[in-house]
Amino acid sequence: MEYCSIASGSSGNCIYVGSDHAGVLVDAGISGKKISEGLQSIDRKPEELDGILITHEHSDHIRGLGVLSRKYGIPIYATRGTIGAIRDCAGLGAIDGGLFHEIYADEVFSVEDLEICPFAISHDAAEPVAYRIRNGNKSMAVATDMGCYNDYIVEHLKGVNGILLEANHDVNMLQVGTYPYPLKQRILGRLGHLSNDNAGRLLCEILHDDLKSIVLGHLSRENNYEALAYATVCAEITMGDNPYKADDFPIQVAKRDQALPVIAL
Repeated sequence: MEYCSIASGSSGNCIYVGSDHAGVLVDAGISGKKISEGLQSIDRKPEELDGILITHEHSDHIRGLGVLSRKYGIPIYATRGTIGAIRDCAGLGAIDGGLFHEIYADEVFSVEDLEICPFAISHDAAEPVAYRIRNGNKSMAVATDMGCYNDYIVEHLKGVNGILLEANHDVNMLQVGTYPYPLKQRILGRLGHLSNDNAGRLLCEILHDDLKSIVLGHLSRENNYEALAYATVCAEITMGDNPYKADDFPIQVAKRDQALPVIAL
């Protein structure tokens, strides 16, 4: 099993997850051209994709969905609320209704040999989910756009071998920054985004000896930067109530506009 961040940030998100027999995208929030280029950079082809898993309908998660699905006829998996919201997005153009496959939080489904479990998250979207994906005895999760986390989310993330986790903002940068007050409150609220500190605290809840890869993603362009997200999360892990230190795990930060090397689990 393997995964790769093709792009991750407040401007667009697209993650590749694959096995020997299948490959899917989690979100398609950059242009179809950039998704194709990102896949080609890791020796994958868009026409070989078996599905696109959509977390929610915000533009930084679906921007390239229309072009990609039309060109290659790729099945789209999303909740009923998300599908309805996608259909209301005129900018995507027409998408063949037969490509949509309705999924449900906590109901496992399969795409070839990938076993996929969507789980509900707290975000200001129609019916958002994160995904845990398993192949054989390995699993990984993509968990972004969460205003908060709880025991339910922790349980879904326990035992994963790899994770791409949101570290969206530094609270102090956001509070003193130029965003309007209502937007600041939205990001900080329970339907907003996970801060660097909370990303580190969430990781402390799920660390285990077989966690082979941590990727921090969905960083805000205005209210965060890579070194700060990395340092804050590492400090939370090392100082947290757990038996580990940050350097016990390979931790990296996803790039906003280029693919990371493929991570094999």
